[in-house]
Amino acid sequence: MKAEVSVIIPAYNHERFVGAAVESVLGQSYDRLQLIVIDDGSTDRTGEVVQGYDDPRLTYVHQENQDAYNALNRGLEMADGDFIAILNSDDVYFPERLEKLVGVQQETGAQCLFTDVVPIDDAGGELLDPDFGWNQWHRRNRAFYLAAGDLYTAFLKGNFMVTTSNLFLTGEAARKVGKFCSLRYLHDYDYIFRVMLACPGKVRYLHEEQLLYYRIHDGNTLSEAAILGREQDRRVIGKYLLAALPEDLRPLVSAGSERLVELERELNEVQATLGQAPAEPGIRRQVRGLLRSLGRKLSARS
Repeated sequence: MKAEVSVIIPAYNHERFVGAAVESVLGQSYDRLQLIVIDDGSTDRTGEVVQGYDDPRLTYVHQENQDAYNALNRGLEMADGDFIAILNSDDVYFPERLEKLVGVQQETGAQCLFTDVVPIDDAGGELLDPDFGWNQWHRRNRAFYLAAGDLYTAFLKGNFMVTTSNLFLTGEAARKVGKFCSLRYLHDYDYIFRVMLACPGKVRYLHEEQLLYYRIHDGNTLSEAAILGREQDRRVIGKYLLAALPEDLRPLVSAGSERLVELERELNEVQATLGQAPAEPGIRRQVRGLLRSLGRKLSARS
């Protein structure tokens, strides 16, 4: 008998998009699955749309609004499949995604897999312009990974997994890693670091496979996220940079990296006061150099 995949969709006020998300799961070429939709207190027609699907593989649960990480954790508690997959309610799976990921897992023994993604707009149109800002950001992160050749090092540079929707794990790995943390915007970023630490050498990035549509719209580019997300980003990177190091090196790296960040801010303030254009970002080069120098130590973990 084929292994079962439990797919969790945390949903909140996505009546426009949740139908496409649900259909992309129920229409998978790999059909032995359960779909768990956790409606996190939606005030629009999200619940009505989901409950309009008549499929015995679909379970719908409504709860008071508690943020996405709590909805995900409730879904994890309910999931009993051999594999766990996640899909946000505004994203869409390629039809063959689960079949391909199950196949690769069974061939390689990987405990977690993720793929490349295709960005789409509100209407589902692909955002393929290479000069589009998101594409430039993602291309830089991918290039850094391909040059570094090490997942953990590359994730310190940026979250090229992109989204919680990209996570596919064995049930064993999900139980080992545990619940999502209470970060509103970066619970996926924190989670993938914990997966890499819990399953060293067992996380695979299928960088040549695009098996997920990632939707970019006003709802996920909020100004609040631009500020709070970066604050959370800083904490996550600091935490997992130190987590990968021997204890005797952690105070050294912590002090040095914090001072480099302070110097970057101080230089920007001085240049703004003097009316000068920002100088060549030498401090950023030093940070990149620090990451590269740590790569040899980190590569043993991935």
